[in-house]
Amino acid sequence: MSRKIISTSAAPAAIGTYSQAVQVGDTVYLSGQIGLDPVSMQMVEGIEAQIVRVFENLKAVAAAAGATLNDAVKFNIYLTDLANFAKVNETMAKYVSEPFPARAAVGVKELPRGALVEADAVLVLG
Repeated sequence: MSRKIISTSAAPAAIGTYSQAVQVGDTVYLSGQIGLDPVSMQMVEGIEAQIVRVFENLKAVAAAAGATLNDAVKFNIYLTDLANFAKVNETMAKYVSEPFPARAAVGVKELPRGALVEADAVLVLG
């Protein structure tokens, strides 16, 4: 199967050796998103704003693939403080409806650009 690169200006531009997303067949792999504003490329302030921005960025990349976050079958969430896990759950419920996808949540020491949260996803189209 061939790979299709997914890209949108509605999410932060890739700042490394990766694509915003890659589609293979009906599966779309979304790269990790942090709380960068796609226009200014600056980190939004505070954990709540970063969580929302992460999901908005993922939503934009999913849309560029012709999908929504309800097409997600798996999310990976990375937090520098697992005490913020409930805030992720609260926000995620606004972007994804039941039945919920599989998910992992991992506490990490640090994230790129001083981010407090990062998330990636796998979508299945159709």
